[in-house]
Amino acid sequence: MAAAAVLAVVALAGCTADGTTDPQVTVTGEPGQAPTVTYVTPLSVSKTYRSTVWPGTGAELVEGGPVLIDFWLENATDASLVDESFSSNPTPRLLTEEDLGTDLYKTLKGQKVGARLLQVSPGSGSGALDYPTVTVLDVLPTRADGEPVPPREGLPVVTLGDNGAPSITPTGTDPPSDLVVQALIRGTGDQVAEGDVITVQYTGFAWTTGEPFDSTWHSGLPVSFSLQDVQAWQEGLVDQPVGSQVMLVVPPTYALGVTDSPELAGQTVVFVIDILATGSPDGGTK
Repeated sequence: MAAAAVLAVVALAGCTADGTTDPQVTVTGEPGQAPTVTYVTPLSVSKTYRSTVWPGTGAELVEGGPVLIDFWLENATDASLVDESFSSNPTPRLLTEEDLGTDLYKTLKGQKVGARLLQVSPGSGSGALDYPTVTVLDVLPTRADGEPVPPREGLPVVTLGDNGAPSITPTGTDPPSDLVVQALIRGTGDQVAEGDVITVQYTGFAWTTGEPFDSTWHSGLPVSFSLQDVQAWQEGLVDQPVGSQVMLVVPPTYALGVTDSPELAGQTVVFVIDILATGSPDGGTK
């Protein structure tokens, strides 16, 4: 990204068609990092204003499809921070007015992955946000994005649907006795560290049949959880960069809740995992 975009600045200024003055708000900061927002308080807002800090260069968001966003929300009365996700985990939503609300839906509709957006809204007059707000939104990928990696022989073949959802073709051979880690797509983001909280899309399959038993792709919404909760994932995903897609072949010697079920008891399972974000459990940024 060009230097001008890396330290992007957007100012909403001037007059609208009805003669009212737009709020003057400046956003600076680097991609992937929390923004700095500057304006004179208290900020008076009569209607919602929107602007693109920088445009996205990835896929356009799909109506009704998943959206993954990092956000920074301030009370425009005194510029105090209300909430943010940059130090924790991004927020998954569906691109519908019902799920996002009217304002955010209009702000995100038609945008592309990689965009940073500014929204300035008046208070609702009731409820939690009864004050004007300034919100910065980063649109993150909802599927792996990087360079393909040729898989080794003897592993199931992975096929991706149009939306990124994987399926596998079984090998018809006996499964390996040890944990197998195979990168399928190599991303360029931060590396996963031991004990991180990761945000992923994934599907789990039975080695023998290739049938899926669990998947985030059914709803399309990514999920976040601590690697400490799943030993096999912690061993397999540490040092993998964000943006990667990784296959884990997990033998029954690893404790997994799903392999306690009668259908999968004692079986080897295969996970295909898209790593979308990672962060330390104490909320610190990487």
